Order: sequence, then structure tokens, then C-alpha cells
Amino acid sequence: MKGKLIGDILVVKKEPENMEEILKLPYVKNIVKIGTIHGQKREPNVTIIYGDRTETIHKENYCKFKIDVAKVMWSKGNTGERKRMSTLPEDNETIIDMFAGIGYFTIPMAVHSNVKKIYAIEINPVSYNFLCENIKLNKVEDIVEPILGDCNLQEFDHVADRIMMGYIGTTHHYLDSAIKYLKKGGIIHYHESTPEPILFTRPVERVKDAAKKQGRDIEVLNKRSIKKYSPGVHHTVVDIKVN
Repeated sequence: MKGKLIGDILVVKKEPENMEEILKLPYVKNIVKIGTIHGQKREPNVTIIYGDRTETIHKENYCKFKIDVAKVMWSKGNTGERKRMSTLPEDNETIIDMFAGIGYFTIPMAVHSNVKKIYAIEINPVSYNFLCENIKLNKVEDIVEPILGDCNLQEFDHVADRIMMGYIGTTHHYLDSAIKYLKKGGIIHYHESTPEPILFTRPVERVKDAAKKQGRDIEVLNKRSIKKYSPGVHHTVVDIKVN
């Protein structure tokens, strides 16, 4: 079965040739074809092939995510990174998730870690509404504070022990704010789509330059490729302590 199953919705890139076989599967209730994902708000182009719904509840790592695949994105390729981040925070940390979406990283960290507070910032009102629903669905209202707005325009001043920057595209435009929001000795998880020849050098240099502008230095803790983003380009993440 080609495609990815999100809740009870099979998401495909082209109409399956074995439709009859797929429709016999009890866990597939709807099939949609997804096109390009565009814009800062990460909105997908979707066509319904079978069924009448694009909204579902997806379960992953003992977390629940309400999502509408016609309105917001879900990347199966990031599953390992979401799981890694779910238990990485230490006890009583304050975390800022700068591109929270529907709670991709926020929800697992709130469910599986003993964190004190997560400020989850999302600019897309549709994603923000799902974020709020998912906070309630997973019963983490006492931990997560959702914020609708631009993560570059918040009033945080050296409050975070850890900052998630899980968006790729123009993530480096937000590094100055991330450094400002981060406590001394705090950690940034900086994501980027990076060509292979500069796979880890560019993301590290970008964080280093942003820190230097504010009189701070860095210590690289971890570097990894999450997945191939396109030919010759990787979705990478670097974990960096900023002193």
C-alpha cells in the first residue's frame, strides 16, 4: 500500500491502481491525494479520492493529534525526531516551540517529559485551533500555553531552557529571536533544509553567527539528518547549547 496512513485517512501522491484492495482494509475510511505544500502557513493542496472526510485523529507515540489533512501538514518522515524529542527535555524545563503547528513536538514533550512549561507559538489560525484541541485531547492544559502569532514578535527575554525550531524553509530568519528567548546555557534544536556539501556546516554557522551578535558562544551537542528532503538536500537538525 503506497501512501501514508494518517488516522483513518490514506494520503497518496497519485490515485492508487489497487483501489479495490485498499478499500477492503478496515482501517482505511478515506483516501486523499496531496499535492504541493505552500506558503509560510504550510497549507497543502488536497483532492478527495474516496470518502467524505479530511479530518481525523491520528495516534503516534501514545499521543493523539486531531488534524485536517486538507488544511495542515503531517510528515511521517519526522516520526523518529518527534519521538526523540519527547523524552529529551530534563525535569522542570521551560520550553518555547517556535513553530508549533498542531503540536507535533509540543504534545509529545508535554505527555512524555516532566517539563514545567511549554509556550507553543503558531501563526496559522487553523493550525492554532487544532493545537488548542490537541492540548485538551491529551490533557496537558496545565503544561502548554498556546500562542497565536509570529514567533519573531514575542516578548520573551531569556526565559527558555530549550527552544524548538522545527520548521524548515526560512528558519534562520528567526534565530535572533531564538537567541534572545534562550537562557544562558539553554539548548536550541535548529532545523533546516541543507544541501549535502554543507550538510551540517551551514546550520551550525548560522546559529553561531546569531549567537555572536548577542555576545554569546555555542557548543554543538548533536548533528543529524532526519530525512532526504529533495535530491541532494537533507532535512537536518543540530542541537546546540548557547552560553
